[in-house]
Amino acid sequence: MKSCLIVDDSKVIRKVARHILETMQFEVTEAADGKEALDHVAQATPDVILLDWNMPIMSGMDFLRAYRSMNAVPSAKVIFCTTENGIGHIQAAIDEGADEYVMKPFDRETIESKLQILGCI
Repeated sequence: MKSCLIVDDSKVIRKVARHILETMQFEVTEAADGKEALDHVAQATPDVILLDWNMPIMSGMDFLRAYRSMNAVPSAKVIFCTTENGIGHIQAAIDEGADEYVMKPFDRETIESKLQILGCI
């Protein structure tokens, strides 16, 4: 079974994303900030990380930089999922190692299409 780590400080977003991913047969774990997510990936590498940008303690960008520097092999596909929609934000995320970018609010079709593009389903 494929696995996904949802990293978002919003419990509602995590719940919605969990529901979408579980209906797609993903095993889902959650983290409320980047620091918690780093602790999780140090223990087990998920197939996909759905990552929020703006979070307390450690932002999505700080998490992504730290995660990519860990040289985890294999590494997870990272999908930024955020309200930040400026081309500069998107480019910065891709430059730091994000594989895809999704705008909030999202739905099942959007997540599913990104997972297909990445070869995760």
